[in-house]
Amino acid sequence: MWTTRLAAALWTVALPLGAWAAEPLPSWHDGPAKTAILDFVAAVTTEAGADFVPPDERIAVFDNDGTLWSEQPVYFQFLFAMDRAAELAAADPAWASTPALEAAAAGDVEAIVAGGHDALLEVVTATHSGMTVAAFTATVSDWIATARHPATDRLYTDMLFQPMLELLDHLRANDFTPYIVSGGGVDFMRAFTEDAYGIPPEQVIGSMGDARFEIVDGDPVILKDPGIAFIDDKGTKPVAIARHIGRRPIFVAGNSDGDLAMAQWSTAGEGPRFALLVHHTDGEREFAYDRESHVGRLDAALDAAAAEGWLVVDMVRDWKRVWPAR
Repeated sequence: MWTTRLAAALWTVALPLGAWAAEPLPSWHDGPAKTAILDFVAAVTTEAGADFVPPDERIAVFDNDGTLWSEQPVYFQFLFAMDRAAELAAADPAWASTPALEAAAAGDVEAIVAGGHDALLEVVTATHSGMTVAAFTATVSDWIATARHPATDRLYTDMLFQPMLELLDHLRANDFTPYIVSGGGVDFMRAFTEDAYGIPPEQVIGSMGDARFEIVDGDPVILKDPGIAFIDDKGTKPVAIARHIGRRPIFVAGNSDGDLAMAQWSTAGEGPRFALLVHHTDGEREFAYDRESHVGRLDAALDAAAAEGWLVVDMVRDWKRVWPAR
């Protein structure tokens, strides 16, 4: 470990001063978590080191909900669906033709949750289909530019995790290619991830609804249809990575049991590997939850982290701030 740090220090001195004018990870407290991340990055980017990884193999994957931005009281995409339901019902009262859609139009989250998986799926399907992908992207972009979180009154993009934004920047500065691998809808995320995280649409993997190609009024379009084509969660995350990226990541970040398989598969490869779990311990600055949460449950993955030596990032202990300053 000492030799790795020495090599990194010598390498830093050799760079132009402008490249290192800013301290890496400034919103992280000095301590084991920050040190572990910086040491890993230094090790895999030091050409003379035993752990050197070529740039084209420096693949990093990040979950989105609960890892790159907040996810309480429910996933933000579902809050978008609720707002969308209210708009559709206002334009056409007959649209809310079922108990689930009527509850969504009224903003009754508890009634939809009580309806279980079928009610949730009905609301998402009804609010995410029947339009082109381009029209849906524009709708999400408009929403995320103006909608505010019901508890914090912040824009949703003001609830990105500042320490994770800095981590993404540090990885990119060291020739990592970051991807988002999330259970969220891929079309929903691609509407904002480039502006929010600097991650372009082609580096976003997520759940997908049914879709089809058509020529409408002379224009070739992709139409979003009702139905689910693929859910990117738990065991399907490594499958999606293998299909979309074609390389096993060397760095993986998540926050819930939905990310367990992704962490297991990524760290099982040869050579240096790093897995990180964001543990939501900060009930004052954000939200505190883990094993019993209905959203972002962190139970089996928390046990696995202890057994496998993965880094568990404690928000209270490890982060100076949670969200960007307004």
